Amino acid sequence: MSAKKDSMLIIEKEINDLKKSPLYEYRTTNKYFPVIGEGSHNAKIMFVGEAPGRNEAKTGKPFCGAAGKVLDKLLDHVNIARDSIYITNIVKDRPPENRDPTPREIEVYGPFLDRQIEIMKPRVIVALGRYSMGYIMEKFGLGDQLEPIGKAHGKVYATKSSYGEIDIVTLYHPCMAVYNPNNLNNLKKDMEVLKKYE
Repeated sequence: MSAKKDSMLIIEKEINDLKKSPLYEYRTTNKYFPVIGEGSHNAKIMFVGEAPGRNEAKTGKPFCGAAGKVLDKLLDHVNIARDSIYITNIVKDRPPENRDPTPREIEVYGPFLDRQIEIMKPRVIVALGRYSMGYIMEKFGLGDQLEPIGKAHGKVYATKSSYGEIDIVTLYHPCMAVYNPNNLNNLKKDMEVLKKYE
């Protein structure tokens, strides 16, 4: 356990000092924190979002704002305790105005996520949203199966990792229900795919 924690702390220090990041100046000017991740280092399920929002950047905690409240509802719906999973993002710093992450930002931060996955060795990676889905599926050799998130949501893709078999689950980002609460029931239905991993 402590070896995993130590490895995560190394990643945190490197990201704190990541002056080559296109988001470093924005972070330091606004006195934001990078958002490394949170949860159990022995988690079987890892959730990967796209990039932190304002609340996340202010606290350094992932999914603590409006989208986080939706994620909590989704986890409750399938009886998964938040502290039993690990939650992170591809991009660890907040992009201005909550815009989508750029290819350059994903390129800079992606290797840190890769290392987090190697440290954690999750059995399941849940990709939240299209950017996360694209990155994770390409990383695990599923690029030829990529389709729009509108078709891919709720699907499970079995593949192999450096440490064994792994399932990739593709879900809409929880912000879908922030922008339109009518989407919550659809998100809950998709989330039920995770019940088999409890």
